[in-house]
Amino acid sequence: MPSELLDLRHCGHERVIGSCLLETEDGPALFDCGPATCIGELKARLAERGLELRDIRHLLLSHIHLDHAGAAGVLVREHPELTVHVSAIGEPHLLDPSRLESSARRLYGDEFDRLWGELAPVPEENVAVVGDEVVGLECFPTPGHASHHVCYLSRDDGTLYAGDAAGVRILPSTFVLPPTPPPEVDLEAWSSTIDAILDRAPKRLALIHFGVAEDPRRHLEELRQRLASWSERVREGADEAEFEQLAEADLGPDREAYEQAMPFWQSYAGLKRYWEKRAEAA
Repeated sequence: MPSELLDLRHCGHERVIGSCLLETEDGPALFDCGPATCIGELKARLAERGLELRDIRHLLLSHIHLDHAGAAGVLVREHPELTVHVSAIGEPHLLDPSRLESSARRLYGDEFDRLWGELAPVPEENVAVVGDEVVGLECFPTPGHASHHVCYLSRDDGTLYAGDAAGVRILPSTFVLPPTPPPEVDLEAWSSTIDAILDRAPKRLALIHFGVAEDPRRHLEELRQRLASWSERVREGADEAEFEQLAEADLGPDREAYEQAMPFWQSYAGLKRYWEKRAEAA
């Protein structure tokens, strides 16, 4: 089941947000689609491969965050035959994205429209809730980054379509960054997700941010280790400025590319919220 990672050149930046084009048992599909601001680039990448949007039969979503699924409603409006696959938890937010948009506008303020563009509802008849198998791919829950996250695994070639469950890695860099935006980060669930992925022994990880990693075990163990170390910094009292300074030092010359894909202030905010919820529940 061959696939190719398309660069959506978010806000003019290369290798920040991608979409995977893959051939399934039911024709061409996309894994994640980026935000509405990238639709022009998505169509351009498809055209470079002799395809149009109307040639795509399925959109497989890892989760509903705007950098992965924000364009879904607009794409369906332009291509009404497109089927959008999403987890049961994510489905209501595709049908009515108003709460998602309100939350994101509070987070991004005046930058929302420049970054993400229109967030349109997906008609119910275009939405399919995922099961254990989707167009020939194994589908399984992968919470941690978000409660509604799922991954898809090709049994044919061993590619795991990972979304954010396997972290951020701007190849050819080897550094694996844990994307931990608020409000749903769950470190225990994420550790179980890493175990679930390792148990399936994928041969490669298709990463929306950004590239195809051919060393999945090393990559996932680094993600587990860095989730622990970065979360511990916040638990021990690092403020946002200190957290960002330490993250920049960890990344070194790769800092700029990674911060485009996952701003450090968001990573800090998500981990801070995680520890606050833990304290509230104690």
